[in-house]
Amino acid sequence: MADRLMLLDTASLYFRAFYGVPDSIRRADGTPVNAVRGLLDMIAKLASDFEPTHLVACWDDDWRPQWRVDLIPSYKAHRVEEVVAGGPDVEEVPDPLEAQVPMIREVLGLLGIPVVGVAEHEADDVIGTMATQATMPVDVVTGDRDLFQLVDDERGIRVIYTARGMSRLELVTGEWVVAKYGIEASQYADFAVLRGDTSDGLPGVAGIGEKTAAGLLGDFGSLDAMLVVASGDPDVADAAPRMSATMRAKLAGAHDYLAVAPRVVNVVRDLELPSAEEAGARLAPPADGPREALLALADEWNLGGAVPRVLAALDRTS
Repeated sequence: MADRLMLLDTASLYFRAFYGVPDSIRRADGTPVNAVRGLLDMIAKLASDFEPTHLVACWDDDWRPQWRVDLIPSYKAHRVEEVVAGGPDVEEVPDPLEAQVPMIREVLGLLGIPVVGVAEHEADDVIGTMATQATMPVDVVTGDRDLFQLVDDERGIRVIYTARGMSRLELVTGEWVVAKYGIEASQYADFAVLRGDTSDGLPGVAGIGEKTAAGLLGDFGSLDAMLVVASGDPDVADAAPRMSATMRAKLAGAHDYLAVAPRVVNVVRDLELPSAEEAGARLAPPADGPREALLALADEWNLGGAVPRVLAALDRTS
């Protein structure tokens, strides 16, 4: 089997599991385990269907980094539950899910799946760095469209998009991005800057939606190029496509936003991280001790058939 690295946007998956699996599933002490069970079933399906040889659970050590908020204060602001003076923002995580996060980390450890996060960075940045530095094809598993910017057919980087549910996964390739949005995957970050994204608190440029953003990128190639043309620089005016006065005004009106938004939207690709091999990402059946512990937890935590299913999927990797 050829090597292939799978990078999980872990929080994206366990949030989906939490809301997709009934919270009536609880262990004996009443603690919900629906997110744990759902995530294990997701990993079992992903490992079986896509046959990765390496797997990393990428983690949000900081889901809303201050350096991104400093650039765009509205960044993910609607997800903040409370702001404590002098303290960090707290993401609105339901208590029944928060109680399960340590349990999720425990079962990932027993499965031998490394958890990788970086201070002051989101899982997206970990994914961006590991995908960029990978020496093998990569599958990124996420429900976040921003990670479409990583798709690279030449390097075999794809996104397994979960937004429609695990039974309707979409395999996002460069061809898929062109068909869906009319742009190249390499243009996706600029496209997202122009269009904006209410789910991330990014306002975008007033009057520019998806179709207009795609058209501009088709004409000019990149946000930087269109801003040069919009500036009226005489050195490029004759060589570049023409831009209407109305569009120039829209871009000018968003000058402050456009000066900082690309840094917020572009994932970081140069963090100091171990390689997949160094992180211990190669999949293998768990050793006897962890396997016995997992099977014990399956009973103790009421995880049903999720543990045997994920163990069976890992056994097939040997």
